[in-house]
Amino acid sequence: MSMNILVTGGAGYIGSHTCVALLEAGHQVTVIDNLCNSNADVLTRVQALTGRSLRFVHGDIRSRDDLARAFAGGIGAVIHFAALKAVGESCAQPLAYFDNNISGTIMLMQAMQAAGVERLVFSSSATVYGQPDHVPVKEDAPLRVTNPYGRTKLVMEDLIRDWCASRPELSAVLLRYFNPVGAHPSGQIGEDPRGIPNNLMPYIAQVASGQRERLHVFGNDYPTPDGTGIRDYLHVMDLADAHVKALDYATTHTGCEAFNLGTGQGHSVLELVRAFEHASGRKIPCTITQRRPGDVAEIWANPARAMQVLGWAAQYDLAAMCADTWRWQRDNPTGYA
Repeated sequence: MSMNILVTGGAGYIGSHTCVALLEAGHQVTVIDNLCNSNADVLTRVQALTGRSLRFVHGDIRSRDDLARAFAGGIGAVIHFAALKAVGESCAQPLAYFDNNISGTIMLMQAMQAAGVERLVFSSSATVYGQPDHVPVKEDAPLRVTNPYGRTKLVMEDLIRDWCASRPELSAVLLRYFNPVGAHPSGQIGEDPRGIPNNLMPYIAQVASGQRERLHVFGNDYPTPDGTGIRDYLHVMDLADAHVKALDYATTHTGCEAFNLGTGQGHSVLELVRAFEHASGRKIPCTITQRRPGDVAEIWANPARAMQVLGWAAQYDLAAMCADTWRWQRDNPTGYA
C-alpha cells in the first residue's frame, strides 16, 4: 500500500538510503531535517537516483510549527531517525542529547497523535544492550546502557512502548541496529561524517584515501582470535530494506515490537582492515593504542526474529560493504561539500 511517509532525519546517512528504498517501493516521501549533521544536497542525489521527487521540510522536530508543516497534506506513517548519535559527545554533553533525542521524540509523537498517524518505525540501536552476557544477542537480552546516547535510545523505546500501550490501534516497530556501514552501490550517496569520524569504517576509508595518516586500533588484547574487538557490520542498503519491511509490518499489526538488525556474524577490527585493503588496493597503516573505556570485546546480533516475522535478512557480505564504501569515498573525497 503506497503511503506518504514522513522521514525524520531523512537527510542523514541511514535516512537518505531509506528514502531511496521507500521511493523505489512506490511510497511518497516527506523529509524533515534540521541539517545539524547532514547536507540537503543528498536529497537531490536521492531524487536523481530514483527518478522520483520528495518533499523536504527544513525544520526541527522539537518545533511544533516545523512539525505542523511536515504533517501538512497528510502523512500515513513515520520513520524516525532524527537524533544526535555520537557516544563520546553524549558523555560530554548529556543534556543536549536528552533535549534533542528524548524531547524531540515526545514532540513527534504528540504531532502524530494530533494528525491521527498511528504507525511508527523507530531507529534504535544495539547500544541498548550495553555489555551483553552472551553473544549472539537476542531481543530478550537485558537492556542496560553504558552511555548517555544509549540511554536516550532506551528511553525513546520506553516512551514509544508506553504510547502504544495507551491505545490499541497504534503500531510501532523498534529496529535495533548493530554497526551500519557501506554506501549506495552507485557511489552517489554514503556516510559523510563531519570532522573526525566516530565510526570505524569511514575512518578506514579516509586513511585509504590519504586524508588521514593512519588508523588507531583501540586494543589488541581482547579475548578474541586476533585480540581486536569484534562487531556485527551491516550494509546500509540491507538496513534501508529492513525499514521498508518494518513499515509493511506496521500497516497490518498493532502494538510495539523490537527487532535486531545485523548479519549474525562478527568481524574483528583487523578483519575489516584487511577486507578494506583488498577492496581499495590501498595499504591501511595501523597503530595499536590502549583500549577505550566502555568498549566491549565482542557483540553481534541474533537476527532470526527479523527473518521470521519481517521476512528480512542481510544480503550484502563484508566484501560488498567495503567495496561500496570505497567507491563512495573515492568518488566523493569531500563528501557532499
